[in-house]
Amino acid sequence: MLPFLSGILLGMAVVWVLYTRKGRQLKIIDQEKQLLQQEKQIVVEFMHNMVEAVAEGSDRENMFQRIIHAAVLSTGAMSACIFEKRPDHTLKSIAVEGLFPPQRKLSKKLTGKDITRAQFLEGILKSETYQIGEGLIGQVAKSKQAQLITDAGNDPRVVQHEDPALQVRSIIVAPVLFKNELLAVLAVANPADGLAFTETDFSLVESLAEQVGLAVHNSAAMQLQIEKQQIDLDMQLAAKVQGLLLTKDYPTSKQVAFASHYTAAQKIGGDLYDVFSLDDNTIAFAIADVSGKGVSASLLMAICQTHLRHFAKAHRSPAQVLCEINAAMQKTMQRDMFITMIYAIFTLDTEKLTLARAGHEPAFFYDSHSDGSLDVGPIQSPGMAIGMVGPEIFDDVIEDASIHFGENDALLLYTDGVTECTDPGGEEFSGERLRETLQTHGHSTAEGIIEHVLENVKRFSRGSGQHDDLTMIAVKHA
Repeated sequence: MLPFLSGILLGMAVVWVLYTRKGRQLKIIDQEKQLLQQEKQIVVEFMHNMVEAVAEGSDRENMFQRIIHAAVLSTGAMSACIFEKRPDHTLKSIAVEGLFPPQRKLSKKLTGKDITRAQFLEGILKSETYQIGEGLIGQVAKSKQAQLITDAGNDPRVVQHEDPALQVRSIIVAPVLFKNELLAVLAVANPADGLAFTETDFSLVESLAEQVGLAVHNSAAMQLQIEKQQIDLDMQLAAKVQGLLLTKDYPTSKQVAFASHYTAAQKIGGDLYDVFSLDDNTIAFAIADVSGKGVSASLLMAICQTHLRHFAKAHRSPAQVLCEINAAMQKTMQRDMFITMIYAIFTLDTEKLTLARAGHEPAFFYDSHSDGSLDVGPIQSPGMAIGMVGPEIFDDVIEDASIHFGENDALLLYTDGVTECTDPGGEEFSGERLRETLQTHGHSTAEGIIEHVLENVKRFSRGSGQHDDLTMIAVKHA
């Protein structure tokens, strides 16, 4: 009987041991699940803070400061610092919280300072730069591998200081990466509970560093997008302003009609055309092309148009007007920029058309004779581009050229965006093709001439795209 009872008691003891061991295992698993859940919650809260920082469009330093603050709250560390990788491949502290120990031995004592200890340390950290591979921070940056140091007092890689407040007991340093590219290094030091960092803490900091990398990348991408949107907005505004400068209403006359076309290769172009009355008997018109595109070209054209309107009131010689514009814009223009231009005036009662050409493509004249014959060709006149040379040379070269602009005659002014338009094989439309188009369709209205040129250019280019601003003015005598 005794052996039987002993066997029962032994069996019960074995069952109890197994049950107790299983219970402990379940408890450990439950604790691990709780720690994992806590870590997930911390990461989620950290990500929320990062999203807020990115969404607010904070400046880079302020965003990093928020990252450090979130890292301290998430890990329970007493101090933290983030070292940003700079364009020269050095590391520099950009944000710090708490008494994070400097990564080099202090050369000055903290006593006698009017500022706080934290301010002094922050000043030291933010004034020093570290090479990739230098010290613990530099080694983590170089290897791109996080480091957990539980016993920092006995680790030669950790810089220790005489000040007890700066003693490092335990530290975690993790690289901040995006697609394996180093952006920064995150370091947290000394848990607030006085113990060493654990593997769980290490895993948490690695997760935080990963989220920091994503946040920093998204912040940079968002900032670029914001800047791009601002540039696009500025470009749209500049394009609208430029559109207001281009003539839409032409002077009314029974003798001559005007038509124009302007298409910029970019949002803002460097071409200009203008048509305006000087008096009841005189109509002026001009076309110009600046060497360049974009905002700078459009601003230069606006200045040029202002000078044109001003000097046109004072002089009836187109050559003299262009001389005045060249002299006035000498100080405005950069050395590598110039403007080609044709300025013309038409006197209604005498049907005399006078023009001057400052290095621009010659205007094509559709000369319809009373006997039914026809001549179509360029009006040649000497002149150099505005801004290319000073008045002492420019004024001596440029001259007026005059023609009789009578019944059924036509004149076509254009920029090189028309003649230099290319087909898929790279061949240019050319001035000769433009002349032939005018010869064939010069009997049309001013609008008709423009439409036929655009149709021929489009057919010739066969979808190869527009590489330069395309501008034309057609003048047709009734």
